[in-house]
Amino acid sequence: MKHLSLLAVCLFSLLITVHSQDLNNPYLVVLGTAQDGGYPHPDCKLECCIKYYQGKESRHYVSSLAIIDPISKERFLFDCTPDFTMQLHHLDSIYPVEGKMMDAIFLTHAHIGHYAGLMYLGKEAMNTKHISVYGTADLMSYLSSNGPWSQLQTLENVNYMSLPVNEKLQLNERITITPILVPHRDEFSKTVCYEINMDKRTILYIPDINKWEKWDHDIVKMIHESDLLFIDGTFLNNGELQDRDMSEIPHPFITESMKLFKDLSNYDKSKIHFIHLNHSNPALINGSKAQKEIESKGFHVAHEFEIY
Repeated sequence: MKHLSLLAVCLFSLLITVHSQDLNNPYLVVLGTAQDGGYPHPDCKLECCIKYYQGKESRHYVSSLAIIDPISKERFLFDCTPDFTMQLHHLDSIYPVEGKMMDAIFLTHAHIGHYAGLMYLGKEAMNTKHISVYGTADLMSYLSSNGPWSQLQTLENVNYMSLPVNEKLQLNERITITPILVPHRDEFSKTVCYEINMDKRTILYIPDINKWEKWDHDIVKMIHESDLLFIDGTFLNNGELQDRDMSEIPHPFITESMKLFKDLSNYDKSKIHFIHLNHSNPALINGSKAQKEIESKGFHVAHEFEIY
């Protein structure tokens, strides 16, 4: 039975990870995996960031996903990050669409790494026209009422669209999304994760959340019911930040999540990809001991430009 479980995991991986040229149906692209500050992190003089400046580690963009539908020739972005310029370039290299930038952008919340890329839509840069930007009602109110984000709407670069939580939005015949509230530090807006239903598969994107026990949803049950999950992996362990009180920035540590999920089947574990990794998180570094340990337990760390 153990061999059969391992075979199922291998087959599952083959089914979800494919090359874009083989796809005629909707698919997902990982555009970024880092926490809001990106990697390398500003003013970071630690070994983790020195690796980048020494040429020993690649840059990691701030967490973002894109959905591509080749049938309708549509592209949908989840979180618009400070790394938007390069992420759009890579998205264009995977699936270019002539004459339009994006069909819609979906924001999770008002922390800087998740919406700051909107600045590139303004007249100083792309000067887009009527890009639909979706989020919670309080997030849309915040953007509409505060510059420079309000100017994007005034100049018709974007249309801010309120998205009711727990209600499905039909993007086209093949894709629906549902925003679900999650507990987080909600200084300027509430925070949502997104359930994406695409091509008869369910994907969860949860880049930011407080501890799992603070949520009124059963994450283990949601893993069973989903096909693919990108979940908060900001920190590997407690004490990772020597100069910060980590209780002030609560996230489920990867070690906590793996302990919570340890009794899942190999198949269910293989669905889980940790994303939104802080620069201090050793699991962000390609080929690191921490990354290998996570993989050895049956889970995954998300990587830029993986296609599912």
